[in-house]
Amino acid sequence: MKILPYKNLFVGITDTLNNIFFEGKYADKEVERTLKSNKLWGARDRGFIAQTVYDLVRWKRLVEGAMSRPLSKETIWEFVGTWFALDPEQKLPAWEEFQKVYPKEILKRHHESSKNIAVAESYPDWMFELGQAALGDRWLEEVHAMNSQAPTVLRVNTLKTDRKTLQKALKDRGVKTNLLSKYQDAIELEEKMNIFRTDEFQNGWFEVQDAGSQLIAPYLRVGPGMRVVDACAGAGGKSLHLASLMENKGQIIAMDLYEWKLKELKRRAKRNNVQNIQTKVIEAKTIKRMENTADRLLIDAPCSGLGVLRRNPDAKWKLQPQFIDEIVVLQEKILSEYSKVIKVGGLMVYATCSILPQENEQQVEKFLANNPNYKLLSEKTHYPSETNYDGFYMALIERTA
Repeated sequence: MKILPYKNLFVGITDTLNNIFFEGKYADKEVERTLKSNKLWGARDRGFIAQTVYDLVRWKRLVEGAMSRPLSKETIWEFVGTWFALDPEQKLPAWEEFQKVYPKEILKRHHESSKNIAVAESYPDWMFELGQAALGDRWLEEVHAMNSQAPTVLRVNTLKTDRKTLQKALKDRGVKTNLLSKYQDAIELEEKMNIFRTDEFQNGWFEVQDAGSQLIAPYLRVGPGMRVVDACAGAGGKSLHLASLMENKGQIIAMDLYEWKLKELKRRAKRNNVQNIQTKVIEAKTIKRMENTADRLLIDAPCSGLGVLRRNPDAKWKLQPQFIDEIVVLQEKILSEYSKVIKVGGLMVYATCSILPQENEQQVEKFLANNPNYKLLSEKTHYPSETNYDGFYMALIERTA
């Protein structure tokens, strides 16, 4: 029988969950904030807090089924206790907060409620039904795959080092990693840890980037000396990857609606020794002025994120059905307007971190039907169930006239 850790860890867990579920905070940011709040917690304590918070966010609906009522501010301790009571090997402490947690009743209710597969896999009904309508039987494979913990994958910065040198340097620090043969710049950590404190990260030898995401920049077929536009750059993970593929030669124009994201990109670029990125905030006529100027264009479009739920499980509960409808309209608009940036003969990649066809293949089909001067060269959906990494879609399109 396992004895659970001391109480202030549970205070940290319940406070974090309260902020995620009832204050609209993002899980990754809240976990980070909580772990920084108490310097006396050791590595095992921090791991316990982070693991428990992510498990409870991921399995929220399953736990609610075992509680037989929805999570609220008043039931948050019961919610946590119920999660541990689902494991017969765990022994709940005799704290006042757990007095209403009865393991035998919980296991019985769990057995009954889990007959509903959306409850068993812990997805809201609307999302489960949407995915099933779009993907059929495949959706069941994907929801199951996305309920497992996301591995930590590094992308080596080839402007500063190579994979084997980085792997050896991390090994010397006691950090065990594996090279991923199908991903040219990827190294996967054998276990979770705070890799950002290492000198190798501070010196710009690597970025943390999922293996699936690492396939997008090479798909664009960039080379040194090209003029490349990253139209939805955000904080620039793919811009930095493009820069390394271009050997710091040529020009990358990284654009976004939000200046604060581009400031973060500049900070990361400096650490990575990237010198060929120019940032640009998108304003009213920005895209119009750039028409016919780029050799390559990356549109990493805003999307539902329904390919990266294993990494962002709180999105299950934050997303709303109308957002999917709205984002599909926005994607269509971006693809139509931004595609004019490339020259005739130029290439673009339209990518999302979703696995829904209405955000992916169907968007590209509509675009090509309305723009006969563009041609689809190839497209690929990377499903979490097949790769064990995040889900992504990407389409390579050529402008022919």
